[in-house]
Amino acid sequence: MEMREQISAPKSNFPPRIEVLSFDDTAVAFASKTNMDLKKARFLFKVLSYPWLMTLGKHVTLAALKIKLPIKGLIKKTIFNQFCGGETIPECADTTKILDAYHIGTILDYSVEGKNEEKDFDAATEELLRTIDTAENNPNVPFCVFKFSGLCSHTILEKVSAGKNLTDAEEKAFQRLHERVEKICKRASESGTPVFIDAEESWIQNAIDQVAMEMMERYNKDHVSVFNTLQLYRHDRLDHLKKTVEYAREKGFIYAVKLVRGAYMEKERARAKEKNYPDPIHPDKASTDRDFDRAILFCLDHIKDMAICAGTHNEASCIKLAKEIEQRNIDKQDKRVYFAQLFGMSDHVSFNLSKARFNVAKYVPYGPVEEVMPYLIRRAEENSSVSGQTNRELSLLNRELKRRDRDNLQPNSPELPESIQT
Repeated sequence: MEMREQISAPKSNFPPRIEVLSFDDTAVAFASKTNMDLKKARFLFKVLSYPWLMTLGKHVTLAALKIKLPIKGLIKKTIFNQFCGGETIPECADTTKILDAYHIGTILDYSVEGKNEEKDFDAATEELLRTIDTAENNPNVPFCVFKFSGLCSHTILEKVSAGKNLTDAEEKAFQRLHERVEKICKRASESGTPVFIDAEESWIQNAIDQVAMEMMERYNKDHVSVFNTLQLYRHDRLDHLKKTVEYAREKGFIYAVKLVRGAYMEKERARAKEKNYPDPIHPDKASTDRDFDRAILFCLDHIKDMAICAGTHNEASCIKLAKEIEQRNIDKQDKRVYFAQLFGMSDHVSFNLSKARFNVAKYVPYGPVEEVMPYLIRRAEENSSVSGQTNRELSLLNRELKRRDRDNLQPNSPELPESIQT
């Protein structure tokens, strides 16, 4: 196993409360990182700030992997190391321990994509069950997560979502998907570790919502075991949320939801244009932000009937949610309300939220290097296309490196600065 370079964990707990939540404290944001870690991250985000360079790198990397050039080590030391916890669950242990020390949960995310064989779907199911077994009785792994597309073909999910008739073979394949999801959700319920069902493209989402709702109705009676995910860049999701919460109330189960802005905008717009149907995505970011924040408020208004996780890197939304939690006198440690961000991004959000004692977790993707490349490419494209995200990361990294240089903090010290320990 290639060990991550690291520095020791903090020696004391964070203070119970701070008066004003801010994401500008880089000493807190990068407390778990050595100077070398920061310099590596700065180099990577600098590369990602040039879309043409990122695009070139993507094609070169995929071509090299296809002809089996020995570049796995380089990938693992750079983009993989930034955005993934390891190739296996045991390899994620170092990452998990560091996050544990800062009171940040780990969401183990088996991020292998692009498989289409039944044997691969069965193998993915068994791996997902292992993540739940790993999380059982471990409060530092508060959730697990999976995608339906890792358990069934896109073709079948698309046909079910569109209400089309399935062939006998497709009916059997969809039934196998149902059995896999059932097995995962049942194990989650028994273990006490909830699972997130990730949202995907709009043209397969109806099938996901259908089965997710059935699982919630079955396993969210007395405690929360299953979360569905809503992408608020879709203009129909806020209304869907309101109707679904009412349905859950009528049926007597707890509705649990992860709220995100969305991850497939370019693909969604291109498909809508190609197939000549109404674009399902909001016309602008302001509309998406508005619906996201309205969804948060709606969930808090109905928190006695539900649980939510705000999956966002957006600083304004996190601050708004934090203020609402305090103003409504909701305990910051109330497990019905969580924040979540992706590993390798927005540490200034995650670590400062944790210091303020809010519930926060990181998605920690893992899997064989070659098989998580689609995930890594998506992360790279996201960072190169959203210049504000990359520029913010670079600004914070530079500021922290300058602070350490000014205070003469050693690059690879085994001890944290006293100001961070307290």
